[in-house]
Amino acid sequence: MESLDFHTSRALLEWQMELGADECIVDAPVDRYALPDRLAKPKAKQEEAKPHLTKGPVALSERDAVAEARAAAEGAVTLEDLKAAMQAFDLCDLKRGARKMVFSDGIAGAPVMIIGEAPGREEDRSGKPFVGAAGQLLDRMFDAIGMGRNNPAAPLYITNILPWRPPHNRDPKPEEIAMMQPFLMRHIALADPKVLVVMGNWACQALLAKRGITRLRGQWTTAVDKPALPMFHPAYLLRNPPAKREAWVDLLSLRNAVDK
Repeated sequence: MESLDFHTSRALLEWQMELGADECIVDAPVDRYALPDRLAKPKAKQEEAKPHLTKGPVALSERDAVAEARAAAEGAVTLEDLKAAMQAFDLCDLKRGARKMVFSDGIAGAPVMIIGEAPGREEDRSGKPFVGAAGQLLDRMFDAIGMGRNNPAAPLYITNILPWRPPHNRDPKPEEIAMMQPFLMRHIALADPKVLVVMGNWACQALLAKRGITRLRGQWTTAVDKPALPMFHPAYLLRNPPAKREAWVDLLSLRNAVDK
Protein backbone atom coordinates (compact mmCIF):
# COMPACT_ATOMS: atom_id res chain seq x y z
CA MET A 1 0.00 0.00 0.00
CA GLU A 2 1.35 3.42 -0.91
CA SER A 3 2.27 5.48 2.16
CA LEU A 4 0.24 8.63 2.84
CA ASP A 5 1.86 12.03 3.14
CA PHE A 6 1.51 14.10 6.30
CA HIS A 7 -1.34 16.36 5.17
CA THR A 8 -3.43 13.47 3.78
CA SER A 9 -2.96 11.49 6.99
CA ARG A 10 -3.93 14.51 9.09
CA ALA A 11 -7.01 15.23 6.98
CA LEU A 12 -8.17 11.61 7.36
CA LEU A 13 -7.62 11.75 11.12
CA GLU A 14 -9.57 15.03 11.44
CA TRP A 15 -12.41 13.54 9.38
CA GLN A 16 -12.63 10.55 11.73
CA MET A 17 -12.64 12.87 14.75
CA GLU A 18 -15.48 14.90 13.25
CA LEU A 19 -17.41 11.64 12.88
CA GLY A 20 -17.02 11.05 16.62
CA ALA A 21 -13.98 8.76 16.87
CA ASP A 22 -12.20 9.58 20.12
CA GLU A 23 -9.79 6.68 20.67
CA CYS A 24 -7.60 4.25 18.74
CA ILE A 25 -8.16 0.49 18.72
CA VAL A 26 -6.12 -2.45 17.43
CA ASP A 27 -7.08 -5.74 15.82
CA ALA A 28 -6.41 -7.87 18.92
CA PRO A 29 -7.53 -7.22 22.53
CA VAL A 30 -4.90 -5.85 24.93
CA ASP A 31 -4.69 -6.91 28.56
CA ARG A 32 -3.87 -3.67 30.32
CA TYR A 33 -3.45 -5.44 33.68
CA ALA A 34 -0.76 -7.88 32.54
CA LEU A 35 2.82 -7.15 33.54
CA PRO A 36 5.61 -7.45 30.98
CA ASP A 37 7.78 -10.54 31.25
CA ARG A 38 10.80 -8.47 31.97
CA LEU A 39 11.01 -5.06 33.50
CA ALA A 40 13.42 -2.61 32.00
CA LYS A 41 16.70 -2.65 33.87
CA PRO A 42 17.81 0.64 35.38
CA LYS A 43 20.80 2.22 33.74
CA ALA A 44 24.09 1.67 35.48
CA LYS A 45 25.48 4.65 37.32
CA GLN A 46 28.56 4.52 35.12
CA GLU A 47 26.36 5.00 32.05
CA GLU A 48 24.47 7.90 33.61
CA ALA A 49 27.74 9.58 34.48
CA LYS A 50 28.98 9.53 30.91
CA PRO A 51 28.93 12.96 29.32
CA HIS A 52 26.44 13.38 26.49
CA LEU A 53 28.24 14.60 23.40
CA THR A 54 26.39 16.03 20.44
CA LYS A 55 27.73 16.44 16.97
CA GLY A 56 26.60 18.66 14.19
CA PRO A 57 24.40 21.78 14.48
CA VAL A 58 22.94 22.98 17.77
CA ALA A 59 19.68 21.22 18.70
CA LEU A 60 16.49 23.22 18.18
CA SER A 61 15.74 23.19 21.92
CA GLU A 62 19.08 24.88 22.64
CA ARG A 63 18.52 27.82 20.28
CA ASP A 64 17.02 31.14 21.38
CA ALA A 65 13.94 31.29 19.16
CA VAL A 66 13.00 34.88 20.03
CA ALA A 67 16.54 36.15 19.44
CA GLU A 68 16.76 34.37 16.09
CA ALA A 69 13.34 35.69 15.07
CA ARG A 70 14.38 39.22 16.02
CA ALA A 71 17.58 38.99 13.99
CA ALA A 72 15.74 37.60 10.96
CA ALA A 73 13.02 40.25 11.18
CA GLU A 74 15.46 43.15 11.55
CA GLY A 75 17.33 41.97 8.47
CA ALA A 76 14.24 42.38 6.27
CA VAL A 77 14.13 45.67 4.36
CA THR A 78 11.03 44.89 2.27
CA LEU A 79 7.84 42.92 2.78
CA GLU A 80 9.15 40.29 0.36
CA ASP A 81 12.30 39.99 2.46
CA LEU A 82 10.17 39.55 5.56
CA LYS A 83 8.01 36.89 3.94
CA ALA A 84 11.11 34.95 2.88
CA ALA A 85 12.60 35.24 6.37
CA MET A 86 9.41 33.88 7.94
CA GLN A 87 9.26 31.01 5.47
CA ALA A 88 12.83 30.09 6.37
CA PHE A 89 12.25 30.30 10.13
CA ASP A 90 12.21 26.73 11.49
CA LEU A 91 11.82 27.11 15.26
CA CYS A 92 8.01 27.34 15.46
CA ASP A 93 6.39 23.91 15.73
CA LEU A 94 3.21 25.22 14.09
CA LYS A 95 5.06 25.32 10.77
CA ARG A 96 5.46 21.53 10.77
CA GLY A 97 1.72 20.90 10.89
CA ALA A 98 0.55 23.63 8.51
CA ARG A 99 -0.12 23.34 4.81
CA LYS A 100 0.80 26.92 3.93
CA MET A 101 2.19 30.00 5.58
CA VAL A 102 -0.36 32.81 5.76
CA PHE A 103 1.49 36.09 5.30
CA SER A 104 -0.94 38.81 4.25
CA ASP A 105 -3.66 39.95 1.89
CA GLY A 106 -4.89 43.26 0.61
CA ILE A 107 -2.86 46.24 -0.60
CA ALA A 108 0.46 46.99 1.08
CA GLY A 109 0.68 50.62 2.14
CA ALA A 110 -3.06 50.81 2.88
CA PRO A 111 -4.01 53.29 5.61
CA VAL A 112 -5.68 50.53 7.65
CA MET A 113 -3.85 47.38 8.71
CA ILE A 114 -5.97 44.65 10.30
CA ILE A 115 -4.21 42.31 12.74
CA GLY A 116 -6.06 39.03 13.31
CA GLU A 117 -5.22 36.09 15.53
CA ALA A 118 -4.22 32.95 13.58
CA PRO A 119 -5.19 31.14 10.38
CA GLY A 120 -8.05 28.64 10.40
CA ARG A 121 -8.69 25.67 8.14
CA GLU A 122 -9.65 27.68 5.05
CA GLU A 123 -6.77 30.09 5.52
CA ASP A 124 -4.36 27.17 5.90
CA ARG A 125 -5.55 25.80 2.56
CA SER A 126 -5.51 29.09 0.63
CA GLY A 127 -2.49 30.79 2.20
CA LYS A 128 -4.45 34.01 2.76
CA PRO A 129 -5.90 35.50 5.97
CA PHE A 130 -9.63 35.84 6.64
CA VAL A 131 -11.07 33.77 3.80
CA GLY A 132 -13.45 31.50 5.76
CA ALA A 133 -16.85 32.43 7.17
CA ALA A 134 -15.27 35.00 9.49
CA GLY A 135 -13.36 36.50 6.58
CA GLN A 136 -16.51 36.81 4.50
CA LEU A 137 -18.17 38.68 7.35
CA LEU A 138 -15.11 40.92 7.70
CA ASP A 139 -15.35 41.84 4.01
CA ARG A 140 -19.04 42.73 4.38
CA MET A 141 -18.32 44.80 7.48
CA PHE A 142 -15.68 46.95 5.80
CA ASP A 143 -17.58 47.14 2.55
CA ALA A 144 -20.35 48.82 4.55
CA ILE A 145 -17.99 51.73 5.28
CA GLY A 146 -16.58 51.82 1.75
CA MET A 147 -13.33 49.95 2.44
CA GLY A 148 -11.97 46.62 1.23
CA ARG A 149 -8.85 44.53 0.78
CA ASN A 150 -9.04 45.00 -3.00
CA ASN A 151 -10.54 48.49 -3.04
CA PRO A 152 -7.89 50.81 -4.54
CA ALA A 153 -9.76 53.91 -3.35
CA ALA A 154 -9.92 52.78 0.30
CA PRO A 155 -7.76 49.68 0.70
CA LEU A 156 -7.07 47.38 3.62
CA TYR A 157 -3.98 45.36 4.48
CA ILE A 158 -4.53 42.20 6.55
CA THR A 159 -2.31 39.83 8.50
CA ASN A 160 -2.31 37.71 11.70
CA ILE A 161 -0.12 37.48 14.78
CA LEU A 162 0.71 33.89 13.77
CA PRO A 163 1.38 32.84 10.17
CA TRP A 164 0.61 29.14 10.69
CA ARG A 165 -2.59 27.43 11.80
CA PRO A 166 -2.59 26.03 15.36
CA PRO A 167 -3.80 22.40 15.49
CA HIS A 168 -7.60 22.11 15.67
CA ASN A 169 -7.81 25.93 15.79
CA ARG A 170 -6.66 25.96 19.41
CA ASP A 171 -5.67 29.25 21.06
CA PRO A 172 -2.14 30.48 20.41
CA LYS A 173 0.37 29.65 23.14
CA PRO A 174 2.27 32.49 24.86
CA GLU A 175 5.61 31.14 23.63
CA GLU A 176 4.29 31.04 20.05
CA ILE A 177 3.16 34.66 20.30
CA ALA A 178 6.52 35.74 21.76
CA MET A 179 8.43 33.82 19.10
CA MET A 180 6.60 35.39 16.17
CA GLN A 181 6.18 38.87 17.68
CA PRO A 182 9.41 40.29 16.16
CA PHE A 183 8.13 39.40 12.70
CA LEU A 184 4.79 41.08 13.44
CA MET A 185 6.46 44.27 14.64
CA ARG A 186 8.64 44.39 11.55
CA HIS A 187 5.60 43.68 9.38
CA ILE A 188 3.82 46.70 10.82
CA ALA A 189 6.89 48.90 10.36
CA LEU A 190 7.32 47.90 6.70
CA ALA A 191 3.62 48.16 5.85
CA ASP A 192 3.48 51.52 7.66
CA PRO A 193 -0.31 51.95 7.98
CA LYS A 194 -2.02 55.03 9.33
CA VAL A 195 -4.02 53.05 11.91
CA LEU A 196 -4.16 49.49 13.23
CA VAL A 197 -7.28 47.41 13.82
CA VAL A 198 -6.55 44.85 16.53
CA MET A 199 -9.09 42.03 16.19
CA GLY A 200 -9.76 39.69 19.08
CA ASN A 201 -8.23 38.82 22.42
CA TRP A 202 -5.03 37.22 21.16
CA ALA A 203 -4.18 40.10 18.85
CA CYS A 204 -4.69 42.44 21.82
CA GLN A 205 -2.40 40.23 23.89
CA ALA A 206 0.34 40.38 21.25
CA LEU A 207 0.15 44.12 20.54
CA LEU A 208 -1.25 45.66 23.73
CA ALA A 209 -0.26 43.10 26.37
CA LYS A 210 -3.93 43.13 27.43
CA ARG A 211 -6.92 40.85 27.12
CA GLY A 212 -10.65 41.32 27.61
CA ILE A 213 -11.96 42.36 24.22
CA THR A 214 -15.45 43.22 25.51
CA ARG A 215 -13.80 45.87 27.69
CA LEU A 216 -11.11 46.98 25.23
CA ARG A 217 -13.17 47.23 22.04
CA GLY A 218 -13.96 50.67 20.75
CA GLN A 219 -11.31 52.35 22.94
CA TRP A 220 -8.59 53.97 20.85
CA THR A 221 -5.09 53.31 22.10
CA THR A 222 -1.53 53.15 20.75
CA ALA A 223 0.40 50.13 19.49
CA VAL A 224 3.83 50.26 17.84
CA ASP A 225 3.56 54.08 17.92
CA LYS A 226 0.40 54.02 15.82
CA PRO A 227 -3.28 54.67 16.66
CA ALA A 228 -4.92 51.30 17.32
CA LEU A 229 -8.56 50.30 17.64
CA PRO A 230 -9.42 46.96 19.30
CA MET A 231 -12.47 45.32 17.72
CA PHE A 232 -14.44 42.11 18.05
CA HIS A 233 -13.13 39.32 15.86
CA PRO A 234 -15.65 38.40 13.13
CA ALA A 235 -15.68 34.82 14.45
CA TYR A 236 -16.99 36.20 17.75
CA LEU A 237 -19.69 38.16 15.92
CA LEU A 238 -20.82 34.97 14.15
CA ARG A 239 -21.32 33.37 17.56
CA ASN A 240 -22.82 36.51 19.14
CA PRO A 241 -24.85 38.42 16.52
CA PRO A 242 -26.11 41.09 19.00
CA ALA A 243 -22.50 42.32 19.30
CA LYS A 244 -22.65 43.50 15.68
CA ARG A 245 -24.20 46.73 16.98
CA GLU A 246 -20.98 47.59 18.86
CA ALA A 247 -18.91 46.49 15.87
CA TRP A 248 -20.81 48.95 13.67
CA VAL A 249 -20.04 51.78 16.08
CA ASP A 250 -16.35 50.81 15.96
CA LEU A 251 -16.37 50.74 12.16
CA LEU A 252 -17.79 54.26 12.02
CA SER A 253 -15.14 55.42 14.49
CA LEU A 254 -12.45 53.86 12.30
CA ARG A 255 -13.78 55.47 9.13
CA ASN A 256 -13.80 58.85 10.86
CA ALA A 257 -10.21 58.43 12.02
CA VAL A 258 -9.01 57.47 8.53
CA ASP A 259 -10.79 60.40 6.91
CA LYS A 260 -9.18 63.00 9.19
